[in-house]
Amino acid sequence: MEQGKVFRFSIISATLAVMLAFGGEVFAQSTQRGAIFARANCARCHSIDKYSESPLKIAPPFRVLHLKYPVTQLQEALAEGIVTGHQNMPEFRLDGGQIADFLAFLKTLE
Repeated sequence: MEQGKVFRFSIISATLAVMLAFGGEVFAQSTQRGAIFARANCARCHSIDKYSESPLKIAPPFRVLHLKYPVTQLQEALAEGIVTGHQNMPEFRLDGGQIADFLAFLKTLE
């Protein structure tokens, strides 16, 4: 693993550890921030809840992402910029805190 990737992984891991150490309130706040990010940036194409269909048929519902691969594997892609996906998907680069928030939100959909 490259040094930059290791550093980003360490920041994300530390953020998640702090969230766990300070209990449910911090985790709930992180989950809420992740949901807000998803609503603002993803809901136009993806279903971001446990029941509805994605508005864009080729965009997978977030609730099934964990069936394809562990959600935590998205850390690197979110940090470096997701450039794959469906044809209309914009590129996103998130910082360590945003990644932790978004992943916390995705975990609630499993």
